[in-house]
Amino acid sequence: MTVLARGPMNRDLAGAIMARAGARSGLTAEVFTELDAVEALWRGLEADPACLATPYQRFAWVRAYAGAAVAPGALRIVVLRDAAGRPRILLPLAVERRRGIAIARTLGGDHANYHLPLFAARDAAAVPAEDVIAALGLVGRAAGIDVYALGHQPRTWDGAVNPLAIRGEAAPSDGYGMMLGPDPESTLKRAFSADARKKLRSKEKRLVEAHGALAYRKAADGAEAARFLSAFYAQKAARFAAMGIADPYADPAIRAFLTAATAGKNPAVEIHALVLEATGRVLATFGGAVDGARYSGMMTAFDADPEIARFSPGDLLLHHLVRDQAAQGRRAFDLGVGEARYKASVCDETIPLVEATLPVTLRGHAYGFVATRLTRLKRRIKRDPRLFALVRRLRRMKAG
Repeated sequence: MTVLARGPMNRDLAGAIMARAGARSGLTAEVFTELDAVEALWRGLEADPACLATPYQRFAWVRAYAGAAVAPGALRIVVLRDAAGRPRILLPLAVERRRGIAIARTLGGDHANYHLPLFAARDAAAVPAEDVIAALGLVGRAAGIDVYALGHQPRTWDGAVNPLAIRGEAAPSDGYGMMLGPDPESTLKRAFSADARKKLRSKEKRLVEAHGALAYRKAADGAEAARFLSAFYAQKAARFAAMGIADPYADPAIRAFLTAATAGKNPAVEIHALVLEATGRVLATFGGAVDGARYSGMMTAFDADPEIARFSPGDLLLHHLVRDQAAQGRRAFDLGVGEARYKASVCDETIPLVEATLPVTLRGHAYGFVATRLTRLKRRIKRDPRLFALVRRLRRMKAG
């Protein structure tokens, strides 16, 4: 059992670091360095219907990512408790050192669309932002953290304001989502226009005529997930090469993460695919982080063979996926972060994101100054079609 000492901070025998955040809120903060030490608490929070979180805060998702892609000793799980000792906010982080600065980043990087903290309930999200930041600052000093770099922070989630986003800088890109309805067909009609549905029915019919019967499948086990992932890696590698962009899925650590995340009866990531029934050829793939209420798109790819691509297999799979998720009873669906034609055409909700930089030390303040200006530059480029097109041309020239 961890006992908080009278002083402002204490390191217990299990390695947890604790700090008292201030009299007004009565918050105390703990930092754990091992997932096992906090698993029971974490799973208890996420199992409570009152919990406010995204699929990327599921213990299963974080465990898969941390086990494959976080350096030994870098993991930090911050738990903020109220004056009564109840856990209210949980924030998983990984600490890295750059030029002597210890940076605590939200776990998952760009592979997680939303880095919302896990809130025990809506009232936990209503804790004053300055109190949350003060708690993080005190425990950050005790843990040797110079700055928190909290990317992809939603300004709000399910109607609740995210206190970590209040001081954030608008992110270069936002997320795109939609609410699902209880009736799958009505949901489809809302997401796809009558003209779009007609074109997709025609393309599906012609694809079947040209190549044979189709099957829409969700990976039933680890072996099928591995087969779909293999097709995804090949399709995505070809796409990135054509764009002159480095392939993040070539990293063995990320592949190990996705293997772990798609395993088991209740996987953290669901993989769906459009395949030819006769041969098993994978024509398109879609993977997303899931919880009981939401499917959050993480990755998608399609077969670029002109004889396949002309039938828009990715759009066909997306059409089926929206129907499938509504039929499963999930109430929300999103296509993740970043601008794309298909996202804007299907989704009717923009999810505003910010990059929150919270300095703890003087070195952290220096890092935050530079990071904020880089975020502004990236946002300007991404949201200006001419500048973004220029950057893409330069990438292709460099790759060539």
